[in-house]
Amino acid sequence: MRNGLAAGLSFAALGFGAAVLVKNASSFRARHPRLLKTAPPLFPCPAEGNDATAEVSRAFLMYFVVPLWIAAGSADAACHRATDIETTSGPRESALHIIMLAEVGIPLMAAMFLEVTSPVLALLIASFILHELTALWDVSYAVKRREVTPIEQHVHSFLEMIPLMAASVTAILHWKQFLSLIGIRRDERDFRIMPKKRPLPLAYSAAVIVSVMLLEGLPYFHEFIRGVRATPLRHLRRQIGSTPPPPQEKLS
Repeated sequence: MRNGLAAGLSFAALGFGAAVLVKNASSFRARHPRLLKTAPPLFPCPAEGNDATAEVSRAFLMYFVVPLWIAAGSADAACHRATDIETTSGPRESALHIIMLAEVGIPLMAAMFLEVTSPVLALLIASFILHELTALWDVSYAVKRREVTPIEQHVHSFLEMIPLMAASVTAILHWKQFLSLIGIRRDERDFRIMPKKRPLPLAYSAAVIVSVMLLEGLPYFHEFIRGVRATPLRHLRRQIGSTPPPPQEKLS
């Protein structure tokens, strides 16, 4: 818990420092326009349209980032099964895995079906931070009770950074909304929550939902059920491990 609190304070300090830096830099530019006349704008706002770069970025999110996250989640569940999670760390760790799945799955669904306005971007950022704190809690709990192999650690690195990658690309695609969210541009604020004007292809949306349910949701829930069923065996192992061996009789 102390590790999670320290991580939360670090995120808060980093965000505060970045906000102060941005504010001071913007004020400096306003006070000295001639000095920075030839310098590029601090936060350029290109026109948002269906240009080639935007389309490639959307395809990158849809057909690379999302499938990679689903594959990493499936690999993570396989790693848990290989280390016999149900008889070691048990359903408590499995509950954390389900929570982390929700922390990524909910903003994913929001970005898929809603217009990416400031509230959706805020959800993406907040979910990433919350996911990182939960991941720290999860690993801190797991390493004391079961083996966390190097392969599983590498899988965790993907699961931790993919939400950041997705949020970053989404913020770039909707840069004006991101700037309005952090207070740089007030004229572009849009706090409405509404369905996408250009919905994603129905086949793609259905494929993502089914894949998440079958390859991540079902394995994690099955893992949790196995842990609940193995509770008596887990308690028995703890009792055997805590019981000192009987004294051996000395041969006369």
